[in-house]
Amino acid sequence: MRYDLNLLPVFVTLMEERSVTRAAERLGMTQPALSNALARLRVVMRDPLFIRERYGIQPTPLALELAPVLRAALAQIDEVVHGQQAFEPAEAERLMTIAPNSYAEFALIPAVVARLRAVAPGISLRLTPYGSDLSETGVISGTTAMAVGRFVEVQDNLVVQHLMDDGLACVVRADHPDVGDVLTRETYERLRHVNVLPPGRLRAGLFQVLERHGLKRDVAVSVTHFLAVPEMIAVTDYCATLPRLICARLAHDTRLKFVPAPVDLGTFPVDMAWHVRYRHDPAHRWLRTLIAEVAREAAGTAPAPEDAP
Repeated sequence: MRYDLNLLPVFVTLMEERSVTRAAERLGMTQPALSNALARLRVVMRDPLFIRERYGIQPTPLALELAPVLRAALAQIDEVVHGQQAFEPAEAERLMTIAPNSYAEFALIPAVVARLRAVAPGISLRLTPYGSDLSETGVISGTTAMAVGRFVEVQDNLVVQHLMDDGLACVVRADHPDVGDVLTRETYERLRHVNVLPPGRLRAGLFQVLERHGLKRDVAVSVTHFLAVPEMIAVTDYCATLPRLICARLAHDTRLKFVPAPVDLGTFPVDMAWHVRYRHDPAHRWLRTLIAEVAREAAGTAPAPEDAP
């Protein structure tokens, strides 16, 4: 039997989106064109493949059986095609979408952009929200080139590379009446705190570390991004516990003072994840290398806990 390979991405996208409208948008097709492609798929497979329900479409048993096979086939085709393509960073023209969490977006991506401007000015980046977990980034479906952050659970179709580790330090306003060059355990517990909410399942991270050390923290306000912290700290007597690399990025702000945490709070990992279909894509591989180099350099400049900026 002869198969139209153009129909395979349609099937895979419908499986991932479970919506004709969203699948058409993602593929850059009109809904009638996608419906026509689906009709042809149904004829070839001799099965409805997708059943319309109140909130989208649901795959049939045959579609569920076909999905992993066709995903793997498309990934292998991509690897062969991309692997044969030459890539010259200085001459390349390409838009790549990545999903950094708020930490990576603030601490690493500016240096990545600066490096791209110097060595590959034709490559543009589009940042997409990290969301509450990897399923919301587009990296699992491959529509997003990669995600950068901390991952709790990773699907089998993703490759994960460890980039660096970072630690934690504290920040208060420069003229804080109760904090000198050292922040004691007693003072830390007496102060009120600004908390940065990580996405999704990572929200308990710092609370769990503090609990292991028996260190209490009275949270006055929780914010969703590191950029909100300096303004909160500068006008209050609050304290914030931040990654050391974030502290280094904020060190130029003379309104703030950075001190080591009262106890060693350990480190946390920063990783990069991408769909297996990009494993041998030369442009993707080159960008991964660049991001890894930036992360290594950033980790080397982050102050140690006892040397917080």
